[in-house]
This record gives sequence, C-alpha cells and structure tokens, in this order.
Amino acid sequence: MNWKSEEGAATAEYAIATMAAVGFAGLLVVIMRSDEVKTILFDLIRSALTFGAI
Repeated sequence: MNWKSEEGAATAEYAIATMAAVGFAGLLVVIMRSDEVKTILFDLIRSALTFGAI
C-alpha cells in the first residue's frame, strides 16, 4: 500500500466543499424564514429603490 498516493484527493476535497456549501445554504434558508430578517431586507430594498426618487 502506498500512503503517498493522492489518488481520489481532489474528489474528497470537492465532496467536503459541496457539503459545506449545502450546510451554509441550509443555514441561510433558516435565517431567511425569520420574519425579522424579511422585514429588515424589505425595508433595505425599499429605501434603496426610493433613494434615487428623492
């Protein structure tokens, strides 16, 4: 058995990065379902869109 072989290392790195991205996306979904966060984001967007109309 050759312990220095890196065969499959890139695949493992991609799998870890994909799992991290899925976990982060899940966290964002939980945060975005919060009414407080929705209110803050809608107010921010509304103020940004009406800023040029003043």
